Amino acid sequence: MASEEEIRQAFREQIAGGQILGSPFTARLGKLMLEHLDRSTEVGSRILSWEGDPGTRGDLVPTRLAGALHALIIDGKDDRLKAAYPSNEVSDDVLWTAIASAFETHEAFILERLNFAPQTNEVRRSSGLLAGFLAIADLFRRPLILSEFGASMGLNLNWDRYYHDLGGLVWGAPSSPVRLKPDWQGPAPPNIPITVADRAGCDLNPLDPNSPQDCLRLLSYIWADQVDRVERTRAALQIAREHPALVEKGDALAWLRDKRLKVLVPGTIHVVYHSIAWQYLPPDARAAGEAIIAEAGSRATEEAPLARLQMEMDDDPAGAALSLQIWPTGETRELGRIDPHGRWVRWKGWQT
Repeated sequence: MASEEEIRQAFREQIAGGQILGSPFTARLGKLMLEHLDRSTEVGSRILSWEGDPGTRGDLVPTRLAGALHALIIDGKDDRLKAAYPSNEVSDDVLWTAIASAFETHEAFILERLNFAPQTNEVRRSSGLLAGFLAIADLFRRPLILSEFGASMGLNLNWDRYYHDLGGLVWGAPSSPVRLKPDWQGPAPPNIPITVADRAGCDLNPLDPNSPQDCLRLLSYIWADQVDRVERTRAALQIAREHPALVEKGDALAWLRDKRLKVLVPGTIHVVYHSIAWQYLPPDARAAGEAIIAEAGSRATEEAPLARLQMEMDDDPAGAALSLQIWPTGETRELGRIDPHGRWVRWKGWQT
């Protein structure tokens, strides 16, 4: 069982995350939990008796709780809580009273939601991924076969159906309701057309854009004061319903090994990609995944190359690393840095 200090540290991480990523309300929630959460309710007792790792690199307990509360508001189940949430302005006492009331009134719902790992599908990450795909297309000049690890609802499999402005380079669907314009620093990526020959993803628990409950679950994990993210995700959900992307349920490492990477197709470039997903694998699973991709890389040829595009956190606090490895050479380069929510990109590109 996690110690109380470990659980408190998880809420401190929530406070820091809210401050860094532009969500003052999320930071405020973390502070209120630090001040008031106790074992007087079943919800408080469950959180303070957490069995696993409650933190950011573990079970993300504060995000599970915030998502459960936000779901009550999105689904219209708690008017008192809604009145205390953004865009309303209330005192900390009023907000905490509404939360404490929700703990009692919706105890069964919150306890059930605490069982599930948070799932996000941040659409703005697509702009950084697109820049990587443009670099790959420029290097190889052939159609892309796409395999997304940890694809959730598959919203970032539809990156070419969004409108992007990458440092003045306009790319994508001009009339798309999803319009992405990150704060861009550095040169523009290559301006080159991309052909997608095939795309698919895999997730342990894929969400269905045609399921109202799955859509509610996805939207609930968006921070409650970031209305633009909610609206953008709703637009991406509509595109996902119109252009279904295959997201298979199962062990994504086995899916890569036994299905997607079993044969590399001549005349194409197979791209394995993932964004803020690899870090959630246990160390032994990460090692197994590296071995699976390296083995496929050992079979890559100039006619049937392989690429791995990653957007993952590392030891550098300045955002996530956007990195690319290509085979048959095995070269790896950092293409740039990106905000975890895709708000900004510091681009270098594949420099020779």
